[in-house]
Amino acid sequence: MSELTHIARARSVYPERLERKENALDSQARTFAGRLWHLVRPLRLRLASLAHAATRIGPEVAGLSDDAIRTQLRQLARTAVDHPTEAARAFALVREACTRTLGKTPFDVQLMGAAALFSGKLAEMQTGEGKTLTAALAACIAGVARLPVHVVTVNDYLATRDAQEMQPLFAFFALDVGTIVTGMSLPDRARAYACDITYCTNKELVFDYLKDRVTAAGRNSSAQLRIQAHVSGQHDTGLLLRGLHFAIVDEADSVLIDEARTPLILAEKGDSAGDPALYATALDLAGQLQLARDFDINIARRELHLSTQGRARLDALCVDLGEAWTAAHGREHMVAQALRAVHLFQRDQHYLVADDKVHIIDEYTGRVLPGRSWEQGLHQLIETKEQCPLSEQNRTLARITYQRFFRRYLRLSGMTGTAREVSAEIWAVYRLETVAIPTHRPCIRVAAPTRCCAGTTDKWQAVADAVLRQRDAGRPVLIGTRSVEASEQLARVLTDAGIPHHVLNARQDADEAQVVAQAGTAGAVTVATNMAGRGTDIHLGPGVADKGGLHVILTEYHDSARIDRQLVGRCARQGDPGSTVAIVALDDALFQDHGGALLKLLRARFPGAVPPFWTERLRAHCQRKAEAIHARTRRDTLKQDRNLDAMLAFAGNQI
Repeated sequence: MSELTHIARARSVYPERLERKENALDSQARTFAGRLWHLVRPLRLRLASLAHAATRIGPEVAGLSDDAIRTQLRQLARTAVDHPTEAARAFALVREACTRTLGKTPFDVQLMGAAALFSGKLAEMQTGEGKTLTAALAACIAGVARLPVHVVTVNDYLATRDAQEMQPLFAFFALDVGTIVTGMSLPDRARAYACDITYCTNKELVFDYLKDRVTAAGRNSSAQLRIQAHVSGQHDTGLLLRGLHFAIVDEADSVLIDEARTPLILAEKGDSAGDPALYATALDLAGQLQLARDFDINIARRELHLSTQGRARLDALCVDLGEAWTAAHGREHMVAQALRAVHLFQRDQHYLVADDKVHIIDEYTGRVLPGRSWEQGLHQLIETKEQCPLSEQNRTLARITYQRFFRRYLRLSGMTGTAREVSAEIWAVYRLETVAIPTHRPCIRVAAPTRCCAGTTDKWQAVADAVLRQRDAGRPVLIGTRSVEASEQLARVLTDAGIPHHVLNARQDADEAQVVAQAGTAGAVTVATNMAGRGTDIHLGPGVADKGGLHVILTEYHDSARIDRQLVGRCARQGDPGSTVAIVALDDALFQDHGGALLKLLRARFPGAVPPFWTERLRAHCQRKAEAIHARTRRDTLKQDRNLDAMLAFAGNQI
């Protein structure tokens, strides 16, 4: 019997898994079981055995005609769905098809990764090991088995690129491929989801799911929805997706862990933007309150709270301001939002202003989130702060967290180069087992000792000097920054030093493909935010490998070491040479937010540059604290979402 047939399914308008109900003890027990399971279960050996078996079958399969390969895979695909680790011949067939259509023969390690994905596991494959092709192998067999597949990645660029690159392989088996990108119309989205394989981004997918839940309006079957459509004189049910059958999540740690701190909220524009004078007054009141006396800020958790003294002062300031400021709860909420707009959301870091509009920047991908806005008046307050025309306020229609959404897939899998640190949490939340896949060739990346400068000015100068040395040697250089502001600061320093360069950030993203294509040529200098940190393939130009390959400079540590490793992974891919160095400063955000007593001690002990040993200790200390805070935030977000869902269930609006 197929694994997918005995899964407990939710009562829904299309196939999806019934959500588990568990308490904190269940979660802790699952985490412990996950750690033990990863130690004792030899799945990697079985995957290696499958890959070797597929390789042995290879010569026989190579002698088959195209039609014979198609026929045999159709016969084997359904059995492969039920027994993924015993499907060596199916993988041998799709491997041969890959060779004929793409001119690429997948390595054994890619077959191992594909089998792990097909089995519903998380494959940890190092950067540069060909995850795009690995996902396509698994998606191809699932598609032939008539299992709708969603290949989920982190941005439109990667979704479009991967779908186009793999299209010849899918066409060989007569599989339709759809792509979901920002700005598509609803009919185009429905057609893309109707394809056998759909490439999409995580945010677009979840919002389309929420749209379907709003369309379903509490109905529990597709029959009910079809009847309603017929009565209304409509030709279809209005649903976009066909169900949550099989998902392959690229950069799984980013999607399932990093971005799981914030719920996704589907909203519609309200009737008005509100009173501009109200927002201006709130910002004026916020400016009269004093930090540490009237309000406290936890930068690490991005939290802000009014103190008792602050509430009393606000009461006094609002005495003569009119009826809108008489209710204590209302004025405290509005002023707290104004304080957040001023102190927690910074221009060119959390948002940018273009064409008199405030555009939110995705902190994980470094890209603009078009059409997205903050709720509860925060967006309008930031617009007022930046002197932009006010947009309409939003009315919340539905919300869900990534944790609750992805657990609803009948079969969930993922791949990433950085999963080992969070493998226990991924198991506890998603029941997704992590399997480490070996590299095809040994990594020969050279890592120089970390340089820690006393301040940002010294850091930028050190970066410019390092770029000059590498550029004079004929090597391409990729420089990673955390924000748009930092990338533009560095760009000015490089310009003053007479160093030609390209900038890739949320403000200059139109020529992304062209910039990435040139980033590996001799002497090229590219300054990039997180846009270049995940899924970006930088191919070395002629003669570059002989000169040492791509050199990556990390200019600021992120809250998670996994994000840093993703940037470093842009170089020395698949046996190519490459090198990396971190050049940071003590006044970087990570150190300032989490350094505490250790940072003060190092500042006192080393007035200039901090030795690499102590810099590494400071980095590890700060990132541990940041990760712990983020893990707690994810738990709180999931708990809040469950509680809200339980309350909505009484009103018949459960998501």
